[in-house]
Parts: sequence; structure tokens; C-alpha cells
Amino acid sequence: MDRSRSWCSKLLVGLLAVSPAVAVTVPAGTELELRLNSKVASNASKPNDAVEAIVIAPLAVNGEFVVPAGSTLRGTVRDAKPCPGAEEHAILDLNFSELKIAGKSVKVATQISEIENARESVDEKGRIIGILTSQTISGRMDSGIGRVIEKHGGLGDFLQIAKGAVIKASEGDIVYGPGVEFRAKLTKPVDLAAAGPGPAANLRPVANQGELENVAVKQPFQTVAQNPPKPSDITNLMFVGSEEALSNAFQKAGWSTAAALSASSKLETFRAIAELRGYKEAPVSILMLDNRPPDLVFQKQNNTFAQRHHLRIWKRPDTFAGKPVWVCAATHDIGIDFSEQNRTFIHKIDSQIDRERAKVVNDLLLTNLVESLALVDRPAVPHHSQNATGDNLDTDGKIAVLILQ
Repeated sequence: MDRSRSWCSKLLVGLLAVSPAVAVTVPAGTELELRLNSKVASNASKPNDAVEAIVIAPLAVNGEFVVPAGSTLRGTVRDAKPCPGAEEHAILDLNFSELKIAGKSVKVATQISEIENARESVDEKGRIIGILTSQTISGRMDSGIGRVIEKHGGLGDFLQIAKGAVIKASEGDIVYGPGVEFRAKLTKPVDLAAAGPGPAANLRPVANQGELENVAVKQPFQTVAQNPPKPSDITNLMFVGSEEALSNAFQKAGWSTAAALSASSKLETFRAIAELRGYKEAPVSILMLDNRPPDLVFQKQNNTFAQRHHLRIWKRPDTFAGKPVWVCAATHDIGIDFSEQNRTFIHKIDSQIDRERAKVVNDLLLTNLVESLALVDRPAVPHHSQNATGDNLDTDGKIAVLILQ
């Protein structure tokens, strides 16, 4: 099952009829998309501490929604080991075993498969493995300065003071607060009754569907990088609503606004990279649409600058049903590289940009601030292209339209 499109495509073209009497076997290996409600930490959590997460995307199996968005997954900490030193890993092991759907509890066997936008890794047993701080830029600088101290004493001390004034030591412990997103897979099959998609079941049909499609299709779809001016990201979402409604929805969904590009934000970006940590207000490069920079920029990070969900939004001159229209280009940064051409760090993105479209739709639906939803085909949009830094862009060409309350 393609987790990027399976439920979302079905939902966008029309909600499935759900029969509560239908029982569905969910196979082992099926993944749930989740968001922590609890704080967990390798240096603070104890075995048997309670943990809870919320399902953020409904799960459909064999044409039936069986786990609605908004369901909860509960469990305990199995093990937590703090980072003992620069050359050793912290470990955090979580055991989620109870799925609660519409007030009913079902026992499940799960294993964490991925932590979203995390510097940590997940091993074959589902344990979260912390970073080696010795391998961060900050750690390597400390190691080099240590060798200078051994040979030259005072010079090394000076370098250590100078380094400390700019870059802090990297933290090796695993600390996740509420809002961190992850995936857990079933390790055993489970029988579930059809239950609906969650908040999406409350969506209203779009009034004047034809008019909405006309507005969506005429919007520009190709952004252009500011410097150098090259074709870049494809717009994949459209919003209808006030700026206040748009900002409120993203804030409730856990997204942060981005800082403007400046000397101070570039320095903070370097610090985040060197210390291998997050920077939730990190700036994004400027992309133009109809020769205009974005009006709004939002992003969602965890604990590394290298990976993040981010999007740019432009206000359009059009309206629908008397409300402003906005178009958006959303992509998922999955890594970071240094561009010799631009002399700066650049992100590498997930080429399957429809996955990010689905991510944004899922997040905003969960806020209960979306009134209607549509998926509009755009025949002129290329299914395969590249952005300004050479990453591939693969899409079905459609744009998701969300009408906000």
C-alpha cells in the first residue's frame, strides 16, 4: 500500500461508503502515521512510563477505512538509556500496544519504523538509536582543538573559547516532545471494523465545483528561483480563506513560520548544522510566482535542520465564494548538501511531491478547520520535471484545494 496516496486520493475524489459491520484484517507490516502526545527522553524516561500518540492519517485497507485520524495509540517505555559519552549511543525503546478507536480499545503489536525528520535512526528491533556526538561538526572541532591543546596549550584554550562563543557542544540524548511525528508498523495482523476516516467525514460538498475547478486550473504552477532565475517547485495545493484562517490552521497543525534570510538567520543555520539540531524558524530560499516572493512560509521540523516539511504560499488576485485564494508549493526536505555554485547549504527534497501534498491535507484536516476538499486535475502540469537545484519532481499534476472555515 502506497502510504503517500492511497487514502488521500480516495478521499479527495469522494469519501468511501463505510459499513460498520465489515471486519477487515489489517496485515502485519502495515504502518500507522502518528504524532506524540507525550514527552519521552532517553535521559529522563523510565521503563513502564506511559506514552501516547495520535493517528494523524486515516488507514484504509481493502477499500475500507479502519483506523480514523484522531484515534490514539497507547503504550509504555520499554527501555531508556542516556548518552554515556561522545562515542556511545543513547537508546529509547517504546512499546505501543493499545489502539483506541471511537472509545473502543484493541490490543496490537507494533514496532517503530521511522521517526519523522529526526537525526536519530531506528534499528531492526524498532529501538531509537541516538547520534554519536563525536561525529558532529561540533564534536570534530572539539576533537581537533583537544589535539591543539595537547601540543600548544594556550592556543588550544583560546580556540576552545572562540569555538564555544559560536557553537555549543552537541547533545547526544534523545528528547522528543509532544508533536514529534513517527511511523509504527504492526508486527502481527489485527482484525478491525470499518470505522470511517475521522474528521474528513465531516467535510461538506464543494458548492459550485465547476467554478472552483476553473479558478484552480488557471493558477500558475511553476515557481522560479530568485537567484539564479531557474524553474523550480510545482504548486500542489490551493487554499480558500482569509489570511487569519490560513495562519490559524497551520499553527494548530503544529507548523512554524520561517525567519527571513539574513546574516543572523544564516549564522543560526550554520550553528544548527554544526550542532546537529533543529532550527524551527530556519529560513527558506526565495522562490517567485508571477514575479512575487511568497506571502507566507511555514515549516515543520523535529531535531535536525537537514530534514523538514516546508511550504511557500502566495496570495492570488482571485477569489472563490467571496474568499481570498492562495496557492502553495509544498516539498519535504530529506537531506542537506553544500552547493559550490551557490556557496551555501541546500536541501535535497523527496521527489514524490504528492506525498507532501497528502501530508499537508492530513495535518489540516486534523485541525477540524477545513470545510471542504477537492482534487483538481491540471492537464498542463508536467508529471516529471526538476527544481532549480536539480532535484526530480514527480507528480500526478493535480492540486488539492482546501476551503477553510
